[in-house]
Amino acid sequence: MNIEAQKLQLVQMILETNNPAVLESLKRVFLSNKSTDFWDNLSHELKMEINQGIREIENGETLDYDDFMNGIRK
Repeated sequence: MNIEAQKLQLVQMILETNNPAVLESLKRVFLSNKSTDFWDNLSHELKMEINQGIREIENGETLDYDDFMNGIRK
C-alpha cells in the first residue's frame, strides 16, 4: 500500500470513529511528532557566534584549509 492510500485509509477511519479517546490519542501523536528547529535550542551566545561566522564568510574573511593547518603546525 502506498503512502497516499494509507492516508486515505486513515482519514476514513478518523471520520468513522466516534471515540474521543482515539481522536485525542491521534492528536497527541501528531503534536508530539512536530520537529523543532535546532536553532531554537541554541543559546543566544552561540547564535551570535554563528551569525558572526556567516558575516565573515560573506565578507570573504576566510582561510584556505591548508593555510590554516600550516599556521597551526608551525
